[in-house]
Amino acid sequence: MKRDKIEILRGLGFLRGLDQAVLERLAAAFTERHYQPGEIILPEGSQGGDVHLIVEGEVEVVKGTGNEEMLLARRGPGDLFGEMGLLDRSPRFATIRAVEATHLLQLPEDSARALLTEQPQVLFRTLQILTARLRESDLHLIADLQRKNRELRRAYQDLQEAQDALVESKRLEHELELARELQQSILPVEFPNPPGVSFAAASRPARRVGGDFYDVIPLSRGRFGLVMADVSDKGMPAALFMALTRSLIRAEAKRRTSPRQVLLNVHRLLLEISRAEMFVTVFYGMFDPAQASMRYARAGHDHPLVVRSGSAKCELLTAYGMALGFVKDVSLEEDDVELFAGDRLVLYTDGITHAESVTGEFFGPDRLRRTVCTTDRLSAQALCDLIFERVSTFQAGAPQFDDMAVLLLTMGA
Repeated sequence: MKRDKIEILRGLGFLRGLDQAVLERLAAAFTERHYQPGEIILPEGSQGGDVHLIVEGEVEVVKGTGNEEMLLARRGPGDLFGEMGLLDRSPRFATIRAVEATHLLQLPEDSARALLTEQPQVLFRTLQILTARLRESDLHLIADLQRKNRELRRAYQDLQEAQDALVESKRLEHELELARELQQSILPVEFPNPPGVSFAAASRPARRVGGDFYDVIPLSRGRFGLVMADVSDKGMPAALFMALTRSLIRAEAKRRTSPRQVLLNVHRLLLEISRAEMFVTVFYGMFDPAQASMRYARAGHDHPLVVRSGSAKCELLTAYGMALGFVKDVSLEEDDVELFAGDRLVLYTDGITHAESVTGEFFGPDRLRRTVCTTDRLSAQALCDLIFERVSTFQAGAPQFDDMAVLLLTMGA
């Protein structure tokens, strides 16, 4: 039966490309389940993160009970269900019930989470399935409400309009909450603390979620990978693309010592995996505290600033590069920079420099340089906070149109 499981898993589109060893581990983790027609597999209101794969038979997704029951979808061989529980711990929105004799493979939550963590392409495909199903369920709900509203349109026109707005608001709220939880779980809240070096970061999305992200990745021999990136879109699509890009960068950083090669590999994988019409600008540097140096590549991202100790002058890191994930052929340069005692490295996204005042003026790179070059006595976190404070003061209540993020590295004096 294990060999049968492997063949079933190999045939699933969202698992394509996995190594034989990964498939064998998954096959061993799956438990066989059998259900009779009408038997409830997952009741509405229950909780859990196990993922189920349909081998034979058919199940239906229903909302409510009795006369109020509504069919949302049907699933057949090769389909998954239960994957939403991996991201959302809320009670289940609907009931899963066997339509006919059904044979399932059940993957425990811990095994499913391990798979998504280790295999970023599977994470992306699972999120695609989840997003498509959220939309499918929403369409069923909206269609049902529209049918009922048509019956009462003459007497309750105002009620129908209010109800449509409420449904749309709840749908968007749910999607944004899922994206917010996903993004919060990805952005680091604690940083490594090597001797003589400190890190700090802050972000402010334009909406509840955004496409900016940063990371500090522990590497071999005491080195660290520094990442600052900006996805071209905002909201839920940008959050999903951000999650995919971040996973790919972390995976490639463990395998390659050349920042340029890391970004080129991420670019190639983005083109292979994603069909979204988005791109991402990225700065990636491999920092070696022992050598007080960093080798970096810049894929279309804003020029980082190096503030030399005791100096009111900022240096720009200017290695040339193009954004990732959009055009097939990109050109990237790789360069080195030394970081001495008391120096600061300031990474940021263009939401900082493109912040607008009430008169439409940009905050601009000059104001950012003046902020970071004249405050050498502040801690890394205090300087992060100061940057956002001055941007807010400059905006003076003007709306924020783009995501903002800052990542600082400070060398001890």
